[in-house]
Amino acid sequence: MAQENLTVVLHSPGDLRLENRPIPEPEPNEVLLQMHSVGICGSDVHYWQNGRIGDFVVKKPMVVGHEAAGRVVKVGSAVKHLNVGDRVAIEPGVPRETDEYFKNGRYNLSPTIFFCATPPDDGNLCRYYKHSANFCYKLPDNVTFEEGALIEPLSVGIHACRRAGVTLGSVVFICGAGPIGLVSLLVAKAMGASQVIVTDLSPERLKMAKQLGADFQLTVKKGDAPEQLAKSVPDTLGAQPHMTIECTGAESSIQTAIYATRSGGVVVLVGLGSPMATIPLVNAATREVDIRGVFRYCNTWPMAIAMLSSGKVNVKPLVTHRFPLEQALEAFETTRQGVGIKVMLKCDQNDLNP
Repeated sequence: MAQENLTVVLHSPGDLRLENRPIPEPEPNEVLLQMHSVGICGSDVHYWQNGRIGDFVVKKPMVVGHEAAGRVVKVGSAVKHLNVGDRVAIEPGVPRETDEYFKNGRYNLSPTIFFCATPPDDGNLCRYYKHSANFCYKLPDNVTFEEGALIEPLSVGIHACRRAGVTLGSVVFICGAGPIGLVSLLVAKAMGASQVIVTDLSPERLKMAKQLGADFQLTVKKGDAPEQLAKSVPDTLGAQPHMTIECTGAESSIQTAIYATRSGGVVVLVGLGSPMATIPLVNAATREVDIRGVFRYCNTWPMAIAMLSSGKVNVKPLVTHRFPLEQALEAFETTRQGVGIKVMLKCDQNDLNP
């Protein structure tokens, strides 16, 4: 084992550093992983730029990264289902206690959950990382490490589509064609949506949405009136959508989502924007449009692995840039500029393959 553990650490807003840290020793229920591929998420960039997201504030140095896959190099004494050499995808949220949320199967809502790269918990953008073995999922041979890392954003799409109730024949409206809008599109189609329409400000991103199976794309301009925009959705589809998955967090987009959704339908809020938003609540209430939140995901990794392994979902086109771990700062800058879709960091010097 190479004795260096190169790690990407956020010290304070704007201060991201590459450091060498000791290789950790796994506890009885943990495995030590040699990290292979770690994607950069918008939240990683947000912490780097602002030092906080809502109530989560970076108060001490924090390792970033939570979209990850690696190889088992050491197994804790109590671990039965994993062996050295296994390739695994990491679910970054690990409940710390068996509370009511855990018992209900909604462990993502547990207030004490451990979550990679959410202060004060360290993430996994490094060479060697230890994690709860129960939250490491073995990858089939036909699923790459990069696909394994992309299960994390894909899980947000699965959870959002489940919360929306997407099923065979659903007509779905997705606001935003960033990574989360695009995985929501992939999942909605895999779950049987008959038509999906996607909106974004960027024609480039809408081109990718089309490539990934969107039936219709609408280019939005800053300053478009939400009610007008909402009218152009059924004009394009021929009917109002059953459900809208809002992935931008922009107030005007949330307004559009509510106006556009058919009566009795569902709006799912995935994108996070300002803590307060003005929305047409009476419009939603009088038309029985349900507004549902999404906080990360739960119980999604097995489904995601099955979708990837069976070929029902293809996330490979999402990776547009790759950097070796040593060039992490450059990779973060690329993501900050909004270039491409998903930037992937390669943590194993001896294996830069996907």
